Amino acid sequence: MVESLARYWWMVVLRGVAAVLFGVVALVWPDVSLFALVVVFGAYALVDGVFALFSAFGPAAEGRRFWVALQGVLGIVVGAITFIWPDVTALALLYLIAAWAVVTGVIQFVAAIRLRREIRGEWLMALGGVLSVVVGIVLVAWPASGALALVLLIGAYAVVFGVVLVVLGLRLRRLARPGSASSRQMPATA
Repeated sequence: MVESLARYWWMVVLRGVAAVLFGVVALVWPDVSLFALVVVFGAYALVDGVFALFSAFGPAAEGRRFWVALQGVLGIVVGAITFIWPDVTALALLYLIAAWAVVTGVIQFVAAIRLRREIRGEWLMALGGVLSVVVGIVLVAWPASGALALVLLIGAYAVVFGVVLVVLGLRLRRLARPGSASSRQMPATA
């Protein structure tokens, strides 16, 4: 399984880059309208879902195909909903984003636990999952925080989550190199 993940390290990096780009857009233009947030978030969720679904049917998903496919389908459905109903209210969007963050965070955390027997450094994946769950809970706990706070919180979350995925992908890349120090464990440092 580690060899397959290492072979497709670039998909993890692409997901991370997409998250960082989404986060930067949200942070640079915090006064963005709710419609623009819906479009940007919908595009991100859709792209993330497509990448996850694509990887679910590749050899890298051995033993975890169902969970990766579920994460992919969830991202595609959430992305599609945001495009079908772009006039969604701020509260409905908030709960949609919160649910998506919690579910994908739990899935990613479970995957990290399963990987801990095979690689070191799985904490990066677990950290990304925990960050997702925390953001989802915060969004539900304080729904009246306002659109600006929502945009800034989501932007910061996306940047941090994206950086975590990029670092994880680059660490996986080391495993894909021929003659790497260890074909079964990640190096302790990035």
